[in-house]
Amino acid sequence: MGIDFHNEKSRNTYTTRKADDSWVNVITDLVPLDNITKALDIGCGGGIYSKALAEMEVASVTGVDFSEEILKGARENCKEYPNISFKQGNALNTGLESNDYNLILERALIHHINDLQNCFEEAYRLLETKGIYIVQDRTPEDCLLKGNEHHIRGYFFERFPQLIEKETKRRYDSEFILKTLSEVGFKEIQEVKLWETRKVHKNKEELLNDLGERTGRSILHELDDDELSALISYIDKAITNEENIVEKDRWAIWKAVK
Repeated sequence: MGIDFHNEKSRNTYTTRKADDSWVNVITDLVPLDNITKALDIGCGGGIYSKALAEMEVASVTGVDFSEEILKGARENCKEYPNISFKQGNALNTGLESNDYNLILERALIHHINDLQNCFEEAYRLLETKGIYIVQDRTPEDCLLKGNEHHIRGYFFERFPQLIEKETKRRYDSEFILKTLSEVGFKEIQEVKLWETRKVHKNKEELLNDLGERTGRSILHELDDDELSALISYIDKAITNEENIVEKDRWAIWKAVK
C-alpha cells in the first residue's frame, strides 16, 4: 500500500487547505520578506504554500513537484496567481539555474527523501549568497505525541501501533538535520517548533469524512479500508467535542542561510 502520487486520484489531495496564520506568522518572524523577490517551493504538492508565499507578496514563486498529476491540481489551485509557476522536477536534481533564488521552502518533503545530503546540496546550489532555506517536517517525537481533540494524528498510532515503525523510519531526528545542513555549508542554522493549525472542522462529521478521504495524510494510505473504518470509529469515540474542532499538527522548522 501507500499513496501513489502519480495517480490521477491523488491530483487534489493536497489542494483543499489554506495555509494557516500560525504558519504565516512563524515564517514572517524567520524570513525578512521585504528582501525576498524570488522563491522556490520544492515538493509543492497542490500549491497551498506557493499560494501563501504569493499572498505574502513574494514577487515570483516557482513550485516544483515530481508528480505531474499533483501539479495539475496545483495549477488549478493557483490559476488566479500570475506570479506562480510550476515545474516538474526532482528535489535532488531540479534542473533549475544555480544561485537564482532568495528563498527555498521545503515543507513536508524530506521524509520522502532518502538522500538528505543530496537534497540539501541541491538547495544550496539553487540559492543565491545569503539566500534563506526553510525546511519544515516532523521529527519522530513530533509524530508520536499523544492524541487529543486537536492532535488528531496522535490517534493513528494509538489505534494502529504498527504504523509507528513506518512513520518514525521515514522521519529524521533534529540532530541529523542540523548536522547535515552544517556539513553542506549552511550557516546561521536555527530550529523552531510550530503547532500549525491544519484545519478547522465545523463539526465532528466533517473531520471524520476528511479522514475517510485520507485527504493530505499519506500515512493513512498504509491502512486498508477496514482498518481506516476502525480508526475513524476509534477517533469518533475519543473526541467528545462535536463542533469547531481545531486540528493541529506539531512541526519542526529549520532555517539556514547560504
